[in-house]
Amino acid sequence: MGTWGRSGGGEVRGWSGVKSLGRELVGFAVVGSCAYVADLGIFVWLRGPAGWDPIAAKSLSFLAGCTVAYVGNALGTYRRAVVEVSRVRQYGVFFVVNVAGALVQLLCIAVSHYGLGLTSQRADTVSGAGVGMMLATALRFWGTRTLVFRAATPVRRARTVREGRLGSWTG
Repeated sequence: MGTWGRSGGGEVRGWSGVKSLGRELVGFAVVGSCAYVADLGIFVWLRGPAGWDPIAAKSLSFLAGCTVAYVGNALGTYRRAVVEVSRVRQYGVFFVVNVAGALVQLLCIAVSHYGLGLTSQRADTVSGAGVGMMLATALRFWGTRTLVFRAATPVRRARTVREGRLGSWTG
């Protein structure tokens, strides 16, 4: 029959792999939603009652949202991942992936607004918060699973143990 699901080499195998990918997507979405709420809530509070300027408020709220997303993914979605680098380095890569996602959203607005001449507030919202958010989320999901937690998947670790490169008494 057909092959589905994710194996250690990145290919998809079996229904259990599809279910695993589904759980990973749901976990990633839940964590992302929590990070979004933290980002938005902190931004609104800093801009309103705290009286911060918008750039400083958004910078701090973005950092807080990234931190919530990293902790949620590290302790939730990818909790079974074997960490082969320091958590600080892992967070740094995660932060860069999230900045790349933010740049994708800005690029979508720039193309729509300045390149295509769609200058209404609705067009900016659709391109940034609609199309841009979907593309940025896809980039963040790919980057999180392949760049941040890539070397730490249980499948890859199990294959390494079977091949005798890790945990073997022969070295």
